[in-house]
Amino acid sequence: MDSILIVPAITAEAELLQKLARQTFEEAFASSNTAANMQLYAQQNFTIPRLTAELSNPESEFFWAMHKIDPVGYLKLNFGSAQTELFNSKAVELERIYVTKAWQGKGIGQQLLDQAIDSAIAVNAPFLWLGVWEHNKNAIAFYEKNRFEVFDKHPFKLGNEVQTDLLMRLDLPAKK
Repeated sequence: MDSILIVPAITAEAELLQKLARQTFEEAFASSNTAANMQLYAQQNFTIPRLTAELSNPESEFFWAMHKIDPVGYLKLNFGSAQTELFNSKAVELERIYVTKAWQGKGIGQQLLDQAIDSAIAVNAPFLWLGVWEHNKNAIAFYEKNRFEVFDKHPFKLGNEVQTDLLMRLDLPAKK
């Protein structure tokens, strides 16, 4: 397998993040949602000002999965008040984890998830949590394989449609 490096993203990379975020979101969900809802979601969530603000937030971290000089995946973590729901201020939210379709099945999602777990353990978080669309069976199976368990659900607005996300968590060991 080609070598993949997991590296932190910086604020100046907002345009690169926008391109990858739009691409991976489209690849993941376009076949199951209307074009209008996909476009509206992207317009609301993947603008340069919004992504710049997210990258600049000291309570969020982004990581790239890099193949040579090309990003092939990314991950977004939220700490403290940056979490989209505050179940526990010391927990860490895995808000986004995406790999381009061409690079799926090569262990990159696992590398990104391992980074998320390591980052959460480093701040002594009691658990890492995420929301995953209830119909995204492959993602749910991936998280279950990594010992995440469903603990709740919440609404997720994709464009004008309200969908249901399962909330999953992984309890973490105390930092050594």
